[in-house]
Amino acid sequence: MIILVDMDDVLADFDGEMYRLWKEKHPDKYIVPPAERKNFYLREEMPEEYEDLIKEIYSAQGFVKNLPEIPGGVEAIKEIRSLGHTVFICTSPLILFRNNVLEKFLWVEKHLGEDWTQKLIFSRDKTLIKGDILIDDKPEISGVQLPEWEHIIFDRSYNRHVTCKKRITVWKSRKEVLGF
Repeated sequence: MIILVDMDDVLADFDGEMYRLWKEKHPDKYIVPPAERKNFYLREEMPEEYEDLIKEIYSAQGFVKNLPEIPGGVEAIKEIRSLGHTVFICTSPLILFRNNVLEKFLWVEKHLGEDWTQKLIFSRDKTLIKGDILIDDKPEISGVQLPEWEHIIFDRSYNRHVTCKKRITVWKSRKEVLGF
């Protein structure tokens, strides 16, 4: 099987680090806590005047490269690969891509090893990518094609309204969902 795995908030804790740095840099400015988010895009849950401050954090040099791992994710995809499946990291680059794209490669090299950098697919439209399964936190994935893959949700507060798809709540639970 070809397994496509999203990176941000599936393998790397983008939101957790974003919130940590927000509290550090702007302790006087309230934003909705991660557990209470209802929208995939953080900008949809905060005052407009915070948008540039948020972009400043997640587009800063070192932000992506230094993201912490989502617990169990790295081990899980290594194990899935060791079972004979083909695993790719299928990630969407940010519009503010200057640091983002390079640092995704650096993150993968640091956490998974240099050989995994050859398994990175960047696409703003994941429907164009062939595979059997896509594990992604985005609630709905659309694009120019009907995807060939089955979308399995990686659990986040903002995707819990989706009840018609399989869900991985934590990486340890993936065997019950995927069967491997």
